Amino acid sequence: MARVDMTETENGDVRNDRPRSRFRSLAQRLRHDPGIWRRGVLLAVCAVLLTLLMVFHAEIPNRVGNLGSLTETFLPWLGLFVPVLLVLALVRRSATALIALLLPALVWLNLFGGLLTDKSGTGGDLTVATHNVNAENPDPAGTARLLAASGADVVALEELAPHMVKVYEDALAGAYKYHDVQGTVGLWSKHPMRDTRPVDIRMGWTRAMRSTVTTPQGEVAVYVAHLPSVRVRMDAGFTANQRDDSADHLGEAIADEPLERVVLLGDLNGTMNDRSLKAVTSQMRSTQGAAGDGFGFSWPASFPMARIDQIMVKGVEPVTSWSLPRTGSDHLPVAARVQL
Repeated sequence: MARVDMTETENGDVRNDRPRSRFRSLAQRLRHDPGIWRRGVLLAVCAVLLTLLMVFHAEIPNRVGNLGSLTETFLPWLGLFVPVLLVLALVRRSATALIALLLPALVWLNLFGGLLTDKSGTGGDLTVATHNVNAENPDPAGTARLLAASGADVVALEELAPHMVKVYEDALAGAYKYHDVQGTVGLWSKHPMRDTRPVDIRMGWTRAMRSTVTTPQGEVAVYVAHLPSVRVRMDAGFTANQRDDSADHLGEAIADEPLERVVLLGDLNGTMNDRSLKAVTSQMRSTQGAAGDGFGFSWPASFPMARIDQIMVKGVEPVTSWSLPRTGSDHLPVAARVQL
């Protein structure tokens, strides 16, 4: 008959001590296991290397295939190696590996732990949204209706195919009195717009614009940008040089903006961690990082892995940030509410 460990408490209740007995037995076996510190050295080394990769990601050179930017684009996903190494350390019964795993776990939490909490607030004066609608979107009218239903005061669209512009104009006309399209980007607003013009990001055609939106709380400079696409190729690595050059010119335009309150909406084809976007990210705040709930990944829509669709602000206080439901695009729309 199986032995059951039971203990009677002071008030007469009976407590099952079997889990405690098993823990004591396991602890005794481990204490008398001389190999517990010798096993798993390779796992410990992997944990240390993972830690160094996260701590010194900015030191990874971009000279060869833009490897540094590629690593920074998917930097949060390095945290997935921690539970994998944890399982292997438990299987190996290695105290050395388990202790070493504290290093990458703590570093990851220091880098991204703040994104795990809900920082969204209430209030705000202006709701903005941005969406790369995809030139091959099979349902542009449906996409436009979803964006209008979001309640956004200002909506930016990127990758507008010329033959689809009128579809979006017709679908958004009822909700937005003012709009302008420059090249393949457009801006729709419930508030008056003026001084709307293209922004030269050295693409050869227009993929960025700016406009002054006059809200009840005052004027705001709104920029819309779609930076060049990047690719990961076996023969060339992370092909992001054209994007990086365009980001520099976009950063210069924002730095020269005379208005104090600036909002940037668009598909930057890069994350806030990517050093190559520092011309922009060094002078603006991400609404997702400041007032979002989670990582807010926006691409690809089928299984989002990176936040490359950005809402960034300067001279404006983010209140809340969120993703909208999926449309016919390969990107998710993102929205934010800000305090002017």
